[in-house]
Amino acid sequence: MKDLLSVEHVSKRYAAHTALDDVSLVIPEGSVYGLLGPNGAGKTTLIRIINRITAPDTGRVLFEGDEIAPEDVRRIGYLPEERGLYKKMKVGEQALFFARLKGLSRREATLRLKQWFEKFGIQSWWDKRVEELSKGMAQKVQFIVTVLHRPRLLIFDEPFSGFDPINANLLKEEILALRDQGATVIFSTHNMSSVEEICDHITLINRSKNILSGRVDDIRRRHGANIFEVAWRGDEEALRRAVAGRCEILEGAEREESVYRTLKLHVADDDQVRSVIAAMNEAVELRSFREIIPSMNDIFIRAVNGTL
Repeated sequence: MKDLLSVEHVSKRYAAHTALDDVSLVIPEGSVYGLLGPNGAGKTTLIRIINRITAPDTGRVLFEGDEIAPEDVRRIGYLPEERGLYKKMKVGEQALFFARLKGLSRREATLRLKQWFEKFGIQSWWDKRVEELSKGMAQKVQFIVTVLHRPRLLIFDEPFSGFDPINANLLKEEILALRDQGATVIFSTHNMSSVEEICDHITLINRSKNILSGRVDDIRRRHGANIFEVAWRGDEEALRRAVAGRCEILEGAEREESVYRTLKLHVADDDQVRSVIAAMNEAVELRSFREIIPSMNDIFIRAVNGTL
């Protein structure tokens, strides 16, 4: 998989405030790339630099190996967090206006818009004024306008804000479908469950710096805390004696649907895992032994708090 976009040592300062401090990241082609961080971390500044809305003080952005140029912006679709439609215009008229700005002919734009409006079940909105739409309806229209010209790179800044679960899931499915059709997606969000559902890679920016990057699955495994859940049945005292000195038992609970009980334990040393399993297997009947992989939300909080 080759890289579509590279950010190399980008810094940006506003008076006494440093928005970005020597940030680098690489976005593979055909991936959904999560750009994470608390409010004020620098995510929006980086997105604005990628879109050439503003320029970095130092560093550069490469698009397909070359420094990004004004003509590359046509190959980018950007849905900002601060939404904006002309309230007095009709929905279809406005969608056509934005599509023409992206270089589509009126005929092609109309054809594609009708297909998207049908897919989202919003055909009846075509002749309504924007001011008649709810926030969620307006966001659907803006999503369509963002993807209509089939850009190589799509940038969504908090795209699920204001959506109910059903429509948020619809958008997730469309984002993944666009990726499968060859688009590369940058996805800026605070919603960690969405990250685990749709992102292939992430970068976490905190206090203007890139503090964590990589594949989501690799990051979750790399930052596991060696905590395991065991399902078993037998003599609890025999089990505790068997693992004494090998690991720490954190908590236990009855498993309601079966005769098996569960407990969580922490194994400090990776080399001790096999011996813990062997010792438990001698003492009780083991049903399962699995590692508890931390969620991206847990990792996000630990990273931002400096405890990762």
